Amino acid sequence: MDRDRIRELLEKVRSGAIDVQEAMHALKMLPFEDLGFARPDSHRALRTGYPEVIYCTGKTLGQICAIVERLTTGHNTIIASRATDEVYDAIKKIRPGALYKKDARLIIIGEPVRPKTDKKILVITAGTSDIPVAEEAAVTAESMANPVERLFDVGVAGIHRLFESSSSIVTANVLVVVAGMDGALPSVIGGLVDKPVIAVPTSIGYGASFGGLSALLTMLNCCSPGVAVVNIDNGFGAGYIAGMINLGNA
Repeated sequence: MDRDRIRELLEKVRSGAIDVQEAMHALKMLPFEDLGFARPDSHRALRTGYPEVIYCTGKTLGQICAIVERLTTGHNTIIASRATDEVYDAIKKIRPGALYKKDARLIIIGEPVRPKTDKKILVITAGTSDIPVAEEAAVTAESMANPVERLFDVGVAGIHRLFESSSSIVTANVLVVVAGMDGALPSVIGGLVDKPVIAVPTSIGYGASFGGLSALLTMLNCCSPGVAVVNIDNGFGAGYIAGMINLGNA
């Protein structure tokens, strides 16, 4: 972080050379802190309303902890995604209050947030095997101060299970629908509601599913209007955009 630049901006505000709004705009453009192996984006929350997320896969424990120490300064909430027990143990040593949402593979660092709206996001899975991706979406949206409801294992192989929860489906403001195998559930949901549906293909399925590609193509070819699609297993991306829509930022 460019501390000299921050001090310069503060002096200009005090002297009246620029106003607070101009200073905030300048702060948003201060890019990062260079750690050599990573450049944590300390001001992403100012620009986008949400701090940078630490994607843990491929990083060493030392790298993850160094990034956590930089990013948690001044932020209310930080997420470490695709985390393991080993990663959590390391982060817990430097941030004792960190919470591990194991089903979601997410570590939440910071104070719990209260919902900023009464409108809810409904996260639905076709099967039980899709829950880890769905939980990643749900916890991400919750960390952005959204109320989230979950509805699991209601896929098209037993479609009557879905209709039993019709009241939750039609009252949701945004729906995240997670499915592997044939990926048909988002199209069904899209034909039942007048709200945005975010479809998430998962890599769950037998050989001909090609690691989620079959579900992805089905969702991209969805005939129901109002359905958008994220990448395979991208629960975080789905939860993030659902959270933005629900809070009125998209």
